Amino acid sequence: MTKKSKKERKSISSFSILFIILIVLTIVSWIFSGQSFTPTIPAGGTEEVSQVVGAKISDLVMAPFNGFRDAIDICVFILILGGFLNIVNRTGALEAGIQHIVRKLKGNELVLIPILMILFSIGGSTYGMAEETIPFYSLLAVTMVASGFDTIVSVGTVMLGAGAGVIGSTVNPFATGVAMDALRSVGVTPNTGVILAIGFVLWLVTTAYCIFCVMGYAKKVKADKGSTILSLQEQKDMEESFEKIGAQEMEFTGKHKAILSVFAFSFAIMVISLIPWGSFGINIFDGWTSFLTGESFGDWYFGDLAMWFFLVSLIISLIQGFSEKEIIDTFIDGVKDILSVVLIIVVARGASVLMQVTSLDLFILDKSAGLLQGLSPVLFVIGAYALYLFLSFLIPSTSGLAYVSIPVMGALANNIGLNPNVMVMIFTAGCGLVNLITPTSGVIMGGLEMSKINYSTWTKFMAKPLVVIGLSNLAILIAAMLLL
Repeated sequence: MTKKSKKERKSISSFSILFIILIVLTIVSWIFSGQSFTPTIPAGGTEEVSQVVGAKISDLVMAPFNGFRDAIDICVFILILGGFLNIVNRTGALEAGIQHIVRKLKGNELVLIPILMILFSIGGSTYGMAEETIPFYSLLAVTMVASGFDTIVSVGTVMLGAGAGVIGSTVNPFATGVAMDALRSVGVTPNTGVILAIGFVLWLVTTAYCIFCVMGYAKKVKADKGSTILSLQEQKDMEESFEKIGAQEMEFTGKHKAILSVFAFSFAIMVISLIPWGSFGINIFDGWTSFLTGESFGDWYFGDLAMWFFLVSLIISLIQGFSEKEIIDTFIDGVKDILSVVLIIVVARGASVLMQVTSLDLFILDKSAGLLQGLSPVLFVIGAYALYLFLSFLIPSTSGLAYVSIPVMGALANNIGLNPNVMVMIFTAGCGLVNLITPTSGVIMGGLEMSKINYSTWTKFMAKPLVVIGLSNLAILIAAMLLL
């Protein structure tokens, strides 16, 4: 691509994309207003005919506010993280540590990619790592740029790593866990062994391909900076935001090592606290780990994590020797820097809230499920997968989509003699794939915002991977439906 064509390529902002989606959803609700449908409900209940409600202008206007109210815990978590990361950055420990790593890996920087992607992928498969990846976008952007790559490599490492894990969810409580509960609500008993087996195969194949994809692009960029798909403006933003590392050689001191040890420990606690230990029959964290937030490890959520990182911010500040004024000013500056990410999440969540208010989500699901009846197993899997690709665009929350859809789709599969356990994995795979690119996902738009990458650039990078991942997922799911 010539410099001229790169310079001319423009993209509207993430906010504009999201507000356009809100307007389109409002118009669609007007078109289908009054359309009746009968949603599937838990076994033993009574059927009630529902209908689409046209969104009022007030619903559209209030959608971002309602989205903020719906996502308040995530928003507070991310704001606190902004302050925490700025405290760490101001100490100089990250810059010195990254310089140290780059010097150690000189010529072998590519090894970072598979290691990190496997770790993110395990997080995605076990506890649905998504919003928790937000702090890593800016951190890895600095590391990857210092290693000779670009910000597409850093975003790909995080997003495709964690995303591959979610596609191949095994014990993810927000995907397979919620879906199995939803199946039980309609009188269908899920087979955990079957779900785990299919999830593991999906995880292995998808993670391996994603690593191959990101490493292939990274090799090209490192060999020739001109092969980057970033526009000239994005390259300029990358230089201004992330290329400061290495500009001045820094000594990696004992204080830096102590701060980075606390930094790493804080994220280790985040991972441990989010894994649903109780579902594995592990109770070693019960009780004694609740002294800090009132909740034991395994039951922590975004509120607990927010206050954990706030406390760690104070600890790191004391190690560095910041004054009271320096702590407050630095923390608030970090919160301000990440506010745009929070606002993007708020508007993105508003789209899901608008779908619920108008009942468009249930209407689309009901009509689509009716079209799948009578299809062969192969066509049923393809149709159900396509349905989840569409529904996940409208409802990016895996747990929210599971509660809405699995009582319908799981019951439908069971009633026509197909395996409802495979339906659970069709849901996770379809939802996971779309959440790699959907603009209604606050994680996608927030991660791109932090990495200074346009949404159009990311979709260009993802064009081929989406097709390959989708086809490989379908092959595995069709085989499972035919064999099980």
